[in-house]
Amino acid sequence: MDGIILVDKPVGFTSFDVVNFLKKRFKLKKVGHAGTLDPLATGLLVILIGKATKLAHTFLGDPKTYLVGMRLGVKTDTFDITGKILGESKDIPAENIVLDVIKNFKGEIAQRPPIFSALKYKGQRLYKLARRGEKIIPQKRKVFIFYIKKLKLYLPRLFFEVKCSKGTYIRSLCNDIGEILDCGAVVEKLRRIKSGKFKIEDALSIDQLKRIKNIEFLKDSLIKL
Repeated sequence: MDGIILVDKPVGFTSFDVVNFLKKRFKLKKVGHAGTLDPLATGLLVILIGKATKLAHTFLGDPKTYLVGMRLGVKTDTFDITGKILGESKDIPAENIVLDVIKNFKGEIAQRPPIFSALKYKGQRLYKLARRGEKIIPQKRKVFIFYIKKLKLYLPRLFFEVKCSKGTYIRSLCNDIGEILDCGAVVEKLRRIKSGKFKIEDALSIDQLKRIKNIEFLKDSLIKL
């Protein structure tokens, strides 16, 4: 079986949890994905099956769109709400200041990936080094923010939509915003709604996949190559 399945990843699952679930349930040999989502995140995961796994590099390069819930006044080691708190502040800037800072993140920016990430450093995953207490500072790299749109703002929380290039870490984006505002900021909620031409509206939930009785029914949901 060859093709693409769009999955709405639930919170708490890793991207590899979804891959392994599909492998075991439908006895598939070759399954991959086109863009990791953190366990905290939900939303669109582009799953590649069979010969489609050879196209991973193509889909990995697609821009991604997210709905983001950011909380100001907190700083953690993971740049999200699940991490160890490194500092807190009640001195939250005014709404107009927050929005002005966010506007400066449009276009090409230099971003430092989180130490708690799956990127490799000398052959080892950064998050493994971080868990061992090793202090590694990842190099900054250029990414592109196509747009950031405010959805709701109830300080200290801000909800926005962002479209970004391959390699962008939304956790780093929020952390950088918090650094400039001098109050800290973390990702509280994160949902991917688009990946290239694919949309969350066309994705299947894990519960829907569990109700699919056999691989023949799964084929009906495949996006053909």
